[in-house]
Amino acid sequence: MANTLTPAQEAARLVDTLGPEALAKAQAYTTGNHWVLLGGVGVSLLVAFIMVRLRLLDRIAARLANRGTFASTWIVSAAFFAIAAIISLPWAIYTDWYRQRAYDLSQQPLGDFLGQMAIGETITLVVGGLFLTGVYALIRRTGARWWLWSGGLSAFAIFVMLLAGPTLIEPMFNEYKPVPPGEVRTSLEQIADDVGIPHDRIFMYDGSRQSDRFTANVSGIGPSARIAISDVALKQASIAEVRTVTGHEAGHYKLGHVWRYVVIFPLLAMVFFFLLNRLFAPTARMLGSDARLDEPRGLPVFAVVGSVLGLLVTPLTNTLTRMGETESDRYSLETVGEPDALATALVKTAEYRYPRPSALEEVLFYTHPSVEKRALMAMEWKAAQPAAAPDVGP
Repeated sequence: MANTLTPAQEAARLVDTLGPEALAKAQAYTTGNHWVLLGGVGVSLLVAFIMVRLRLLDRIAARLANRGTFASTWIVSAAFFAIAAIISLPWAIYTDWYRQRAYDLSQQPLGDFLGQMAIGETITLVVGGLFLTGVYALIRRTGARWWLWSGGLSAFAIFVMLLAGPTLIEPMFNEYKPVPPGEVRTSLEQIADDVGIPHDRIFMYDGSRQSDRFTANVSGIGPSARIAISDVALKQASIAEVRTVTGHEAGHYKLGHVWRYVVIFPLLAMVFFFLLNRLFAPTARMLGSDARLDEPRGLPVFAVVGSVLGLLVTPLTNTLTRMGETESDRYSLETVGEPDALATALVKTAEYRYPRPSALEEVLFYTHPSVEKRALMAMEWKAAQPAAAPDVGP
């Protein structure tokens, strides 16, 4: 008998296949993430308060008084990242390790988590320290419009990270191997051809090391661009689902979403630095710091302003991201043409992103449209396609 369900009913049916227990678990995890986001601001305030009250950066800066400006600024900036990581370590373990295991989203041992966290923090010390050294140099040399120049520096930093990420940074955390010959690779090569990525940049990686989440991605720009499929996706998904999820990720690349962020995030950085220029002094007084804006020992003040402004701008950045996700879903539907596979693949992501949020919750906290909304779009696209002509034979 022909399927008489409407697209909305079909999307709801797919979500309902998860069962009430799984849906309740996903809702609890997602709601917890919202509180984690808010709690992160509180942790930033606590870290800054401890640093200022104990004068930790002040003492380091005093010892470096006879060093050159570049060296002392970089060392103090790196020390800020290191001290902040140590103070907030219990919070990081709870949010990024314990909660993931508690909700069956990861099997990563604590030792491996801490080892990888140490690698990430080391990269932050070096790269983040250099970036802040550049910002402080601009504050000292460009006068009242330092915030404008710092936005330009942010654009350069983003561009460099996009080039370096896939080839230099990501392999520090996971092992990337070519997808072996077979039906899956052949399907991925077709998608790679559509977006102009060479076949030798199609990889699989051990994403299950950190997470049991179903995922794939297309990362990098220019010569560093590549398609990467998590081993979780390869184990849990059908070939059609792998194709349609990879088609979605390829859509991000083909539609140039990365360039959208290369423009938007530096503009947001300019706004942040502009506001920091005006909010630094009152925030420093509130924390009890006597640091000036051009002194790296004032980084705890910098971080508090950044944490609060970052929370306030989250709905805007989430909206931009959701727009890109919708466009990439549509690209996958139009190029791969597997609406059922896209919908079932999306439902597999509902375990870590509750599929039926309220409209306000989605606007404020969701980086992706709700799973049910995305499945509905796939079913509506399917319903809009012309029916195949019956094969009546000779």
